[in-house]
Amino acid sequence: MTKTVDLNADMGESFGPWTMGDDAALLGIVSSANIACGFHAGDPDVMARTMAMAHENGVGIGAHPGFPDLQGFGRRKMHVPHDALANMIRYQLGAAQGMARAAGTQVRHLKLHGALSNMACTDHAMARACYEAALEVDPDIIIMVLAATAMEEAVRRLGCNWCGEIFADRAYNDDGTLVDRSLPGAVIHDPALAGPRILQMVDEGAIITESGKRIPASIDTICLHGDTAEAVQLAQSVRTSLTEGGIMIRQFTGRRG
Repeated sequence: MTKTVDLNADMGESFGPWTMGDDAALLGIVSSANIACGFHAGDPDVMARTMAMAHENGVGIGAHPGFPDLQGFGRRKMHVPHDALANMIRYQLGAAQGMARAAGTQVRHLKLHGALSNMACTDHAMARACYEAALEVDPDIIIMVLAATAMEEAVRRLGCNWCGEIFADRAYNDDGTLVDRSLPGAVIHDPALAGPRILQMVDEGAIITESGKRIPASIDTICLHGDTAEAVQLAQSVRTSLTEGGIMIRQFTGRRG
């Protein structure tokens, strides 16, 4: 049976006249889009345009909630009570659903952004608070989690619909978390490296860390950050490597349990 995998990108991160990333080009390559909900990036006009383009390209739409941190692009840690955090998730997902419905489409999945995601990777209770809030809004939504982390433990225990994600443009620690962006080599900029590296991970069904350790992982989708300068080239390299390696690009359907 032919292996399949989804390609996703974070996008909709421009704000007013300020442009972040080449969403139009990425939407011609990826199969799913994680669209900012206005807290860490984006605004209503950007969200509407991005969702319309995604719909036109047949790309699956996801809500991409983050901390309320426009200046820091959602990459600064915030310590928020779980009740307030849950409301942030409900609020952002609700906004995404309204904009998607107006564009004639729907929100298929939810993926946490930036520091919120990094913190939830190692904090099961935090991940669960976020995901329970999303499931209260939409019990059928697919929760996108970083594979082999506390996020995956949370969705397995919740018994909800989920998919496992790895990153094409980030380096990994031996515990399955991402190497801190402040460290050398944390972000992969070379398309010639990104494509073959991801093909190897998908073929092996494992995350390959900086040290060469293999961490068995449920790899349903591969992410590229839309704000990376080389995002389009990286995405094309990953897609080409996968298809030439016999891997079909297709939207994820989700797992349960």
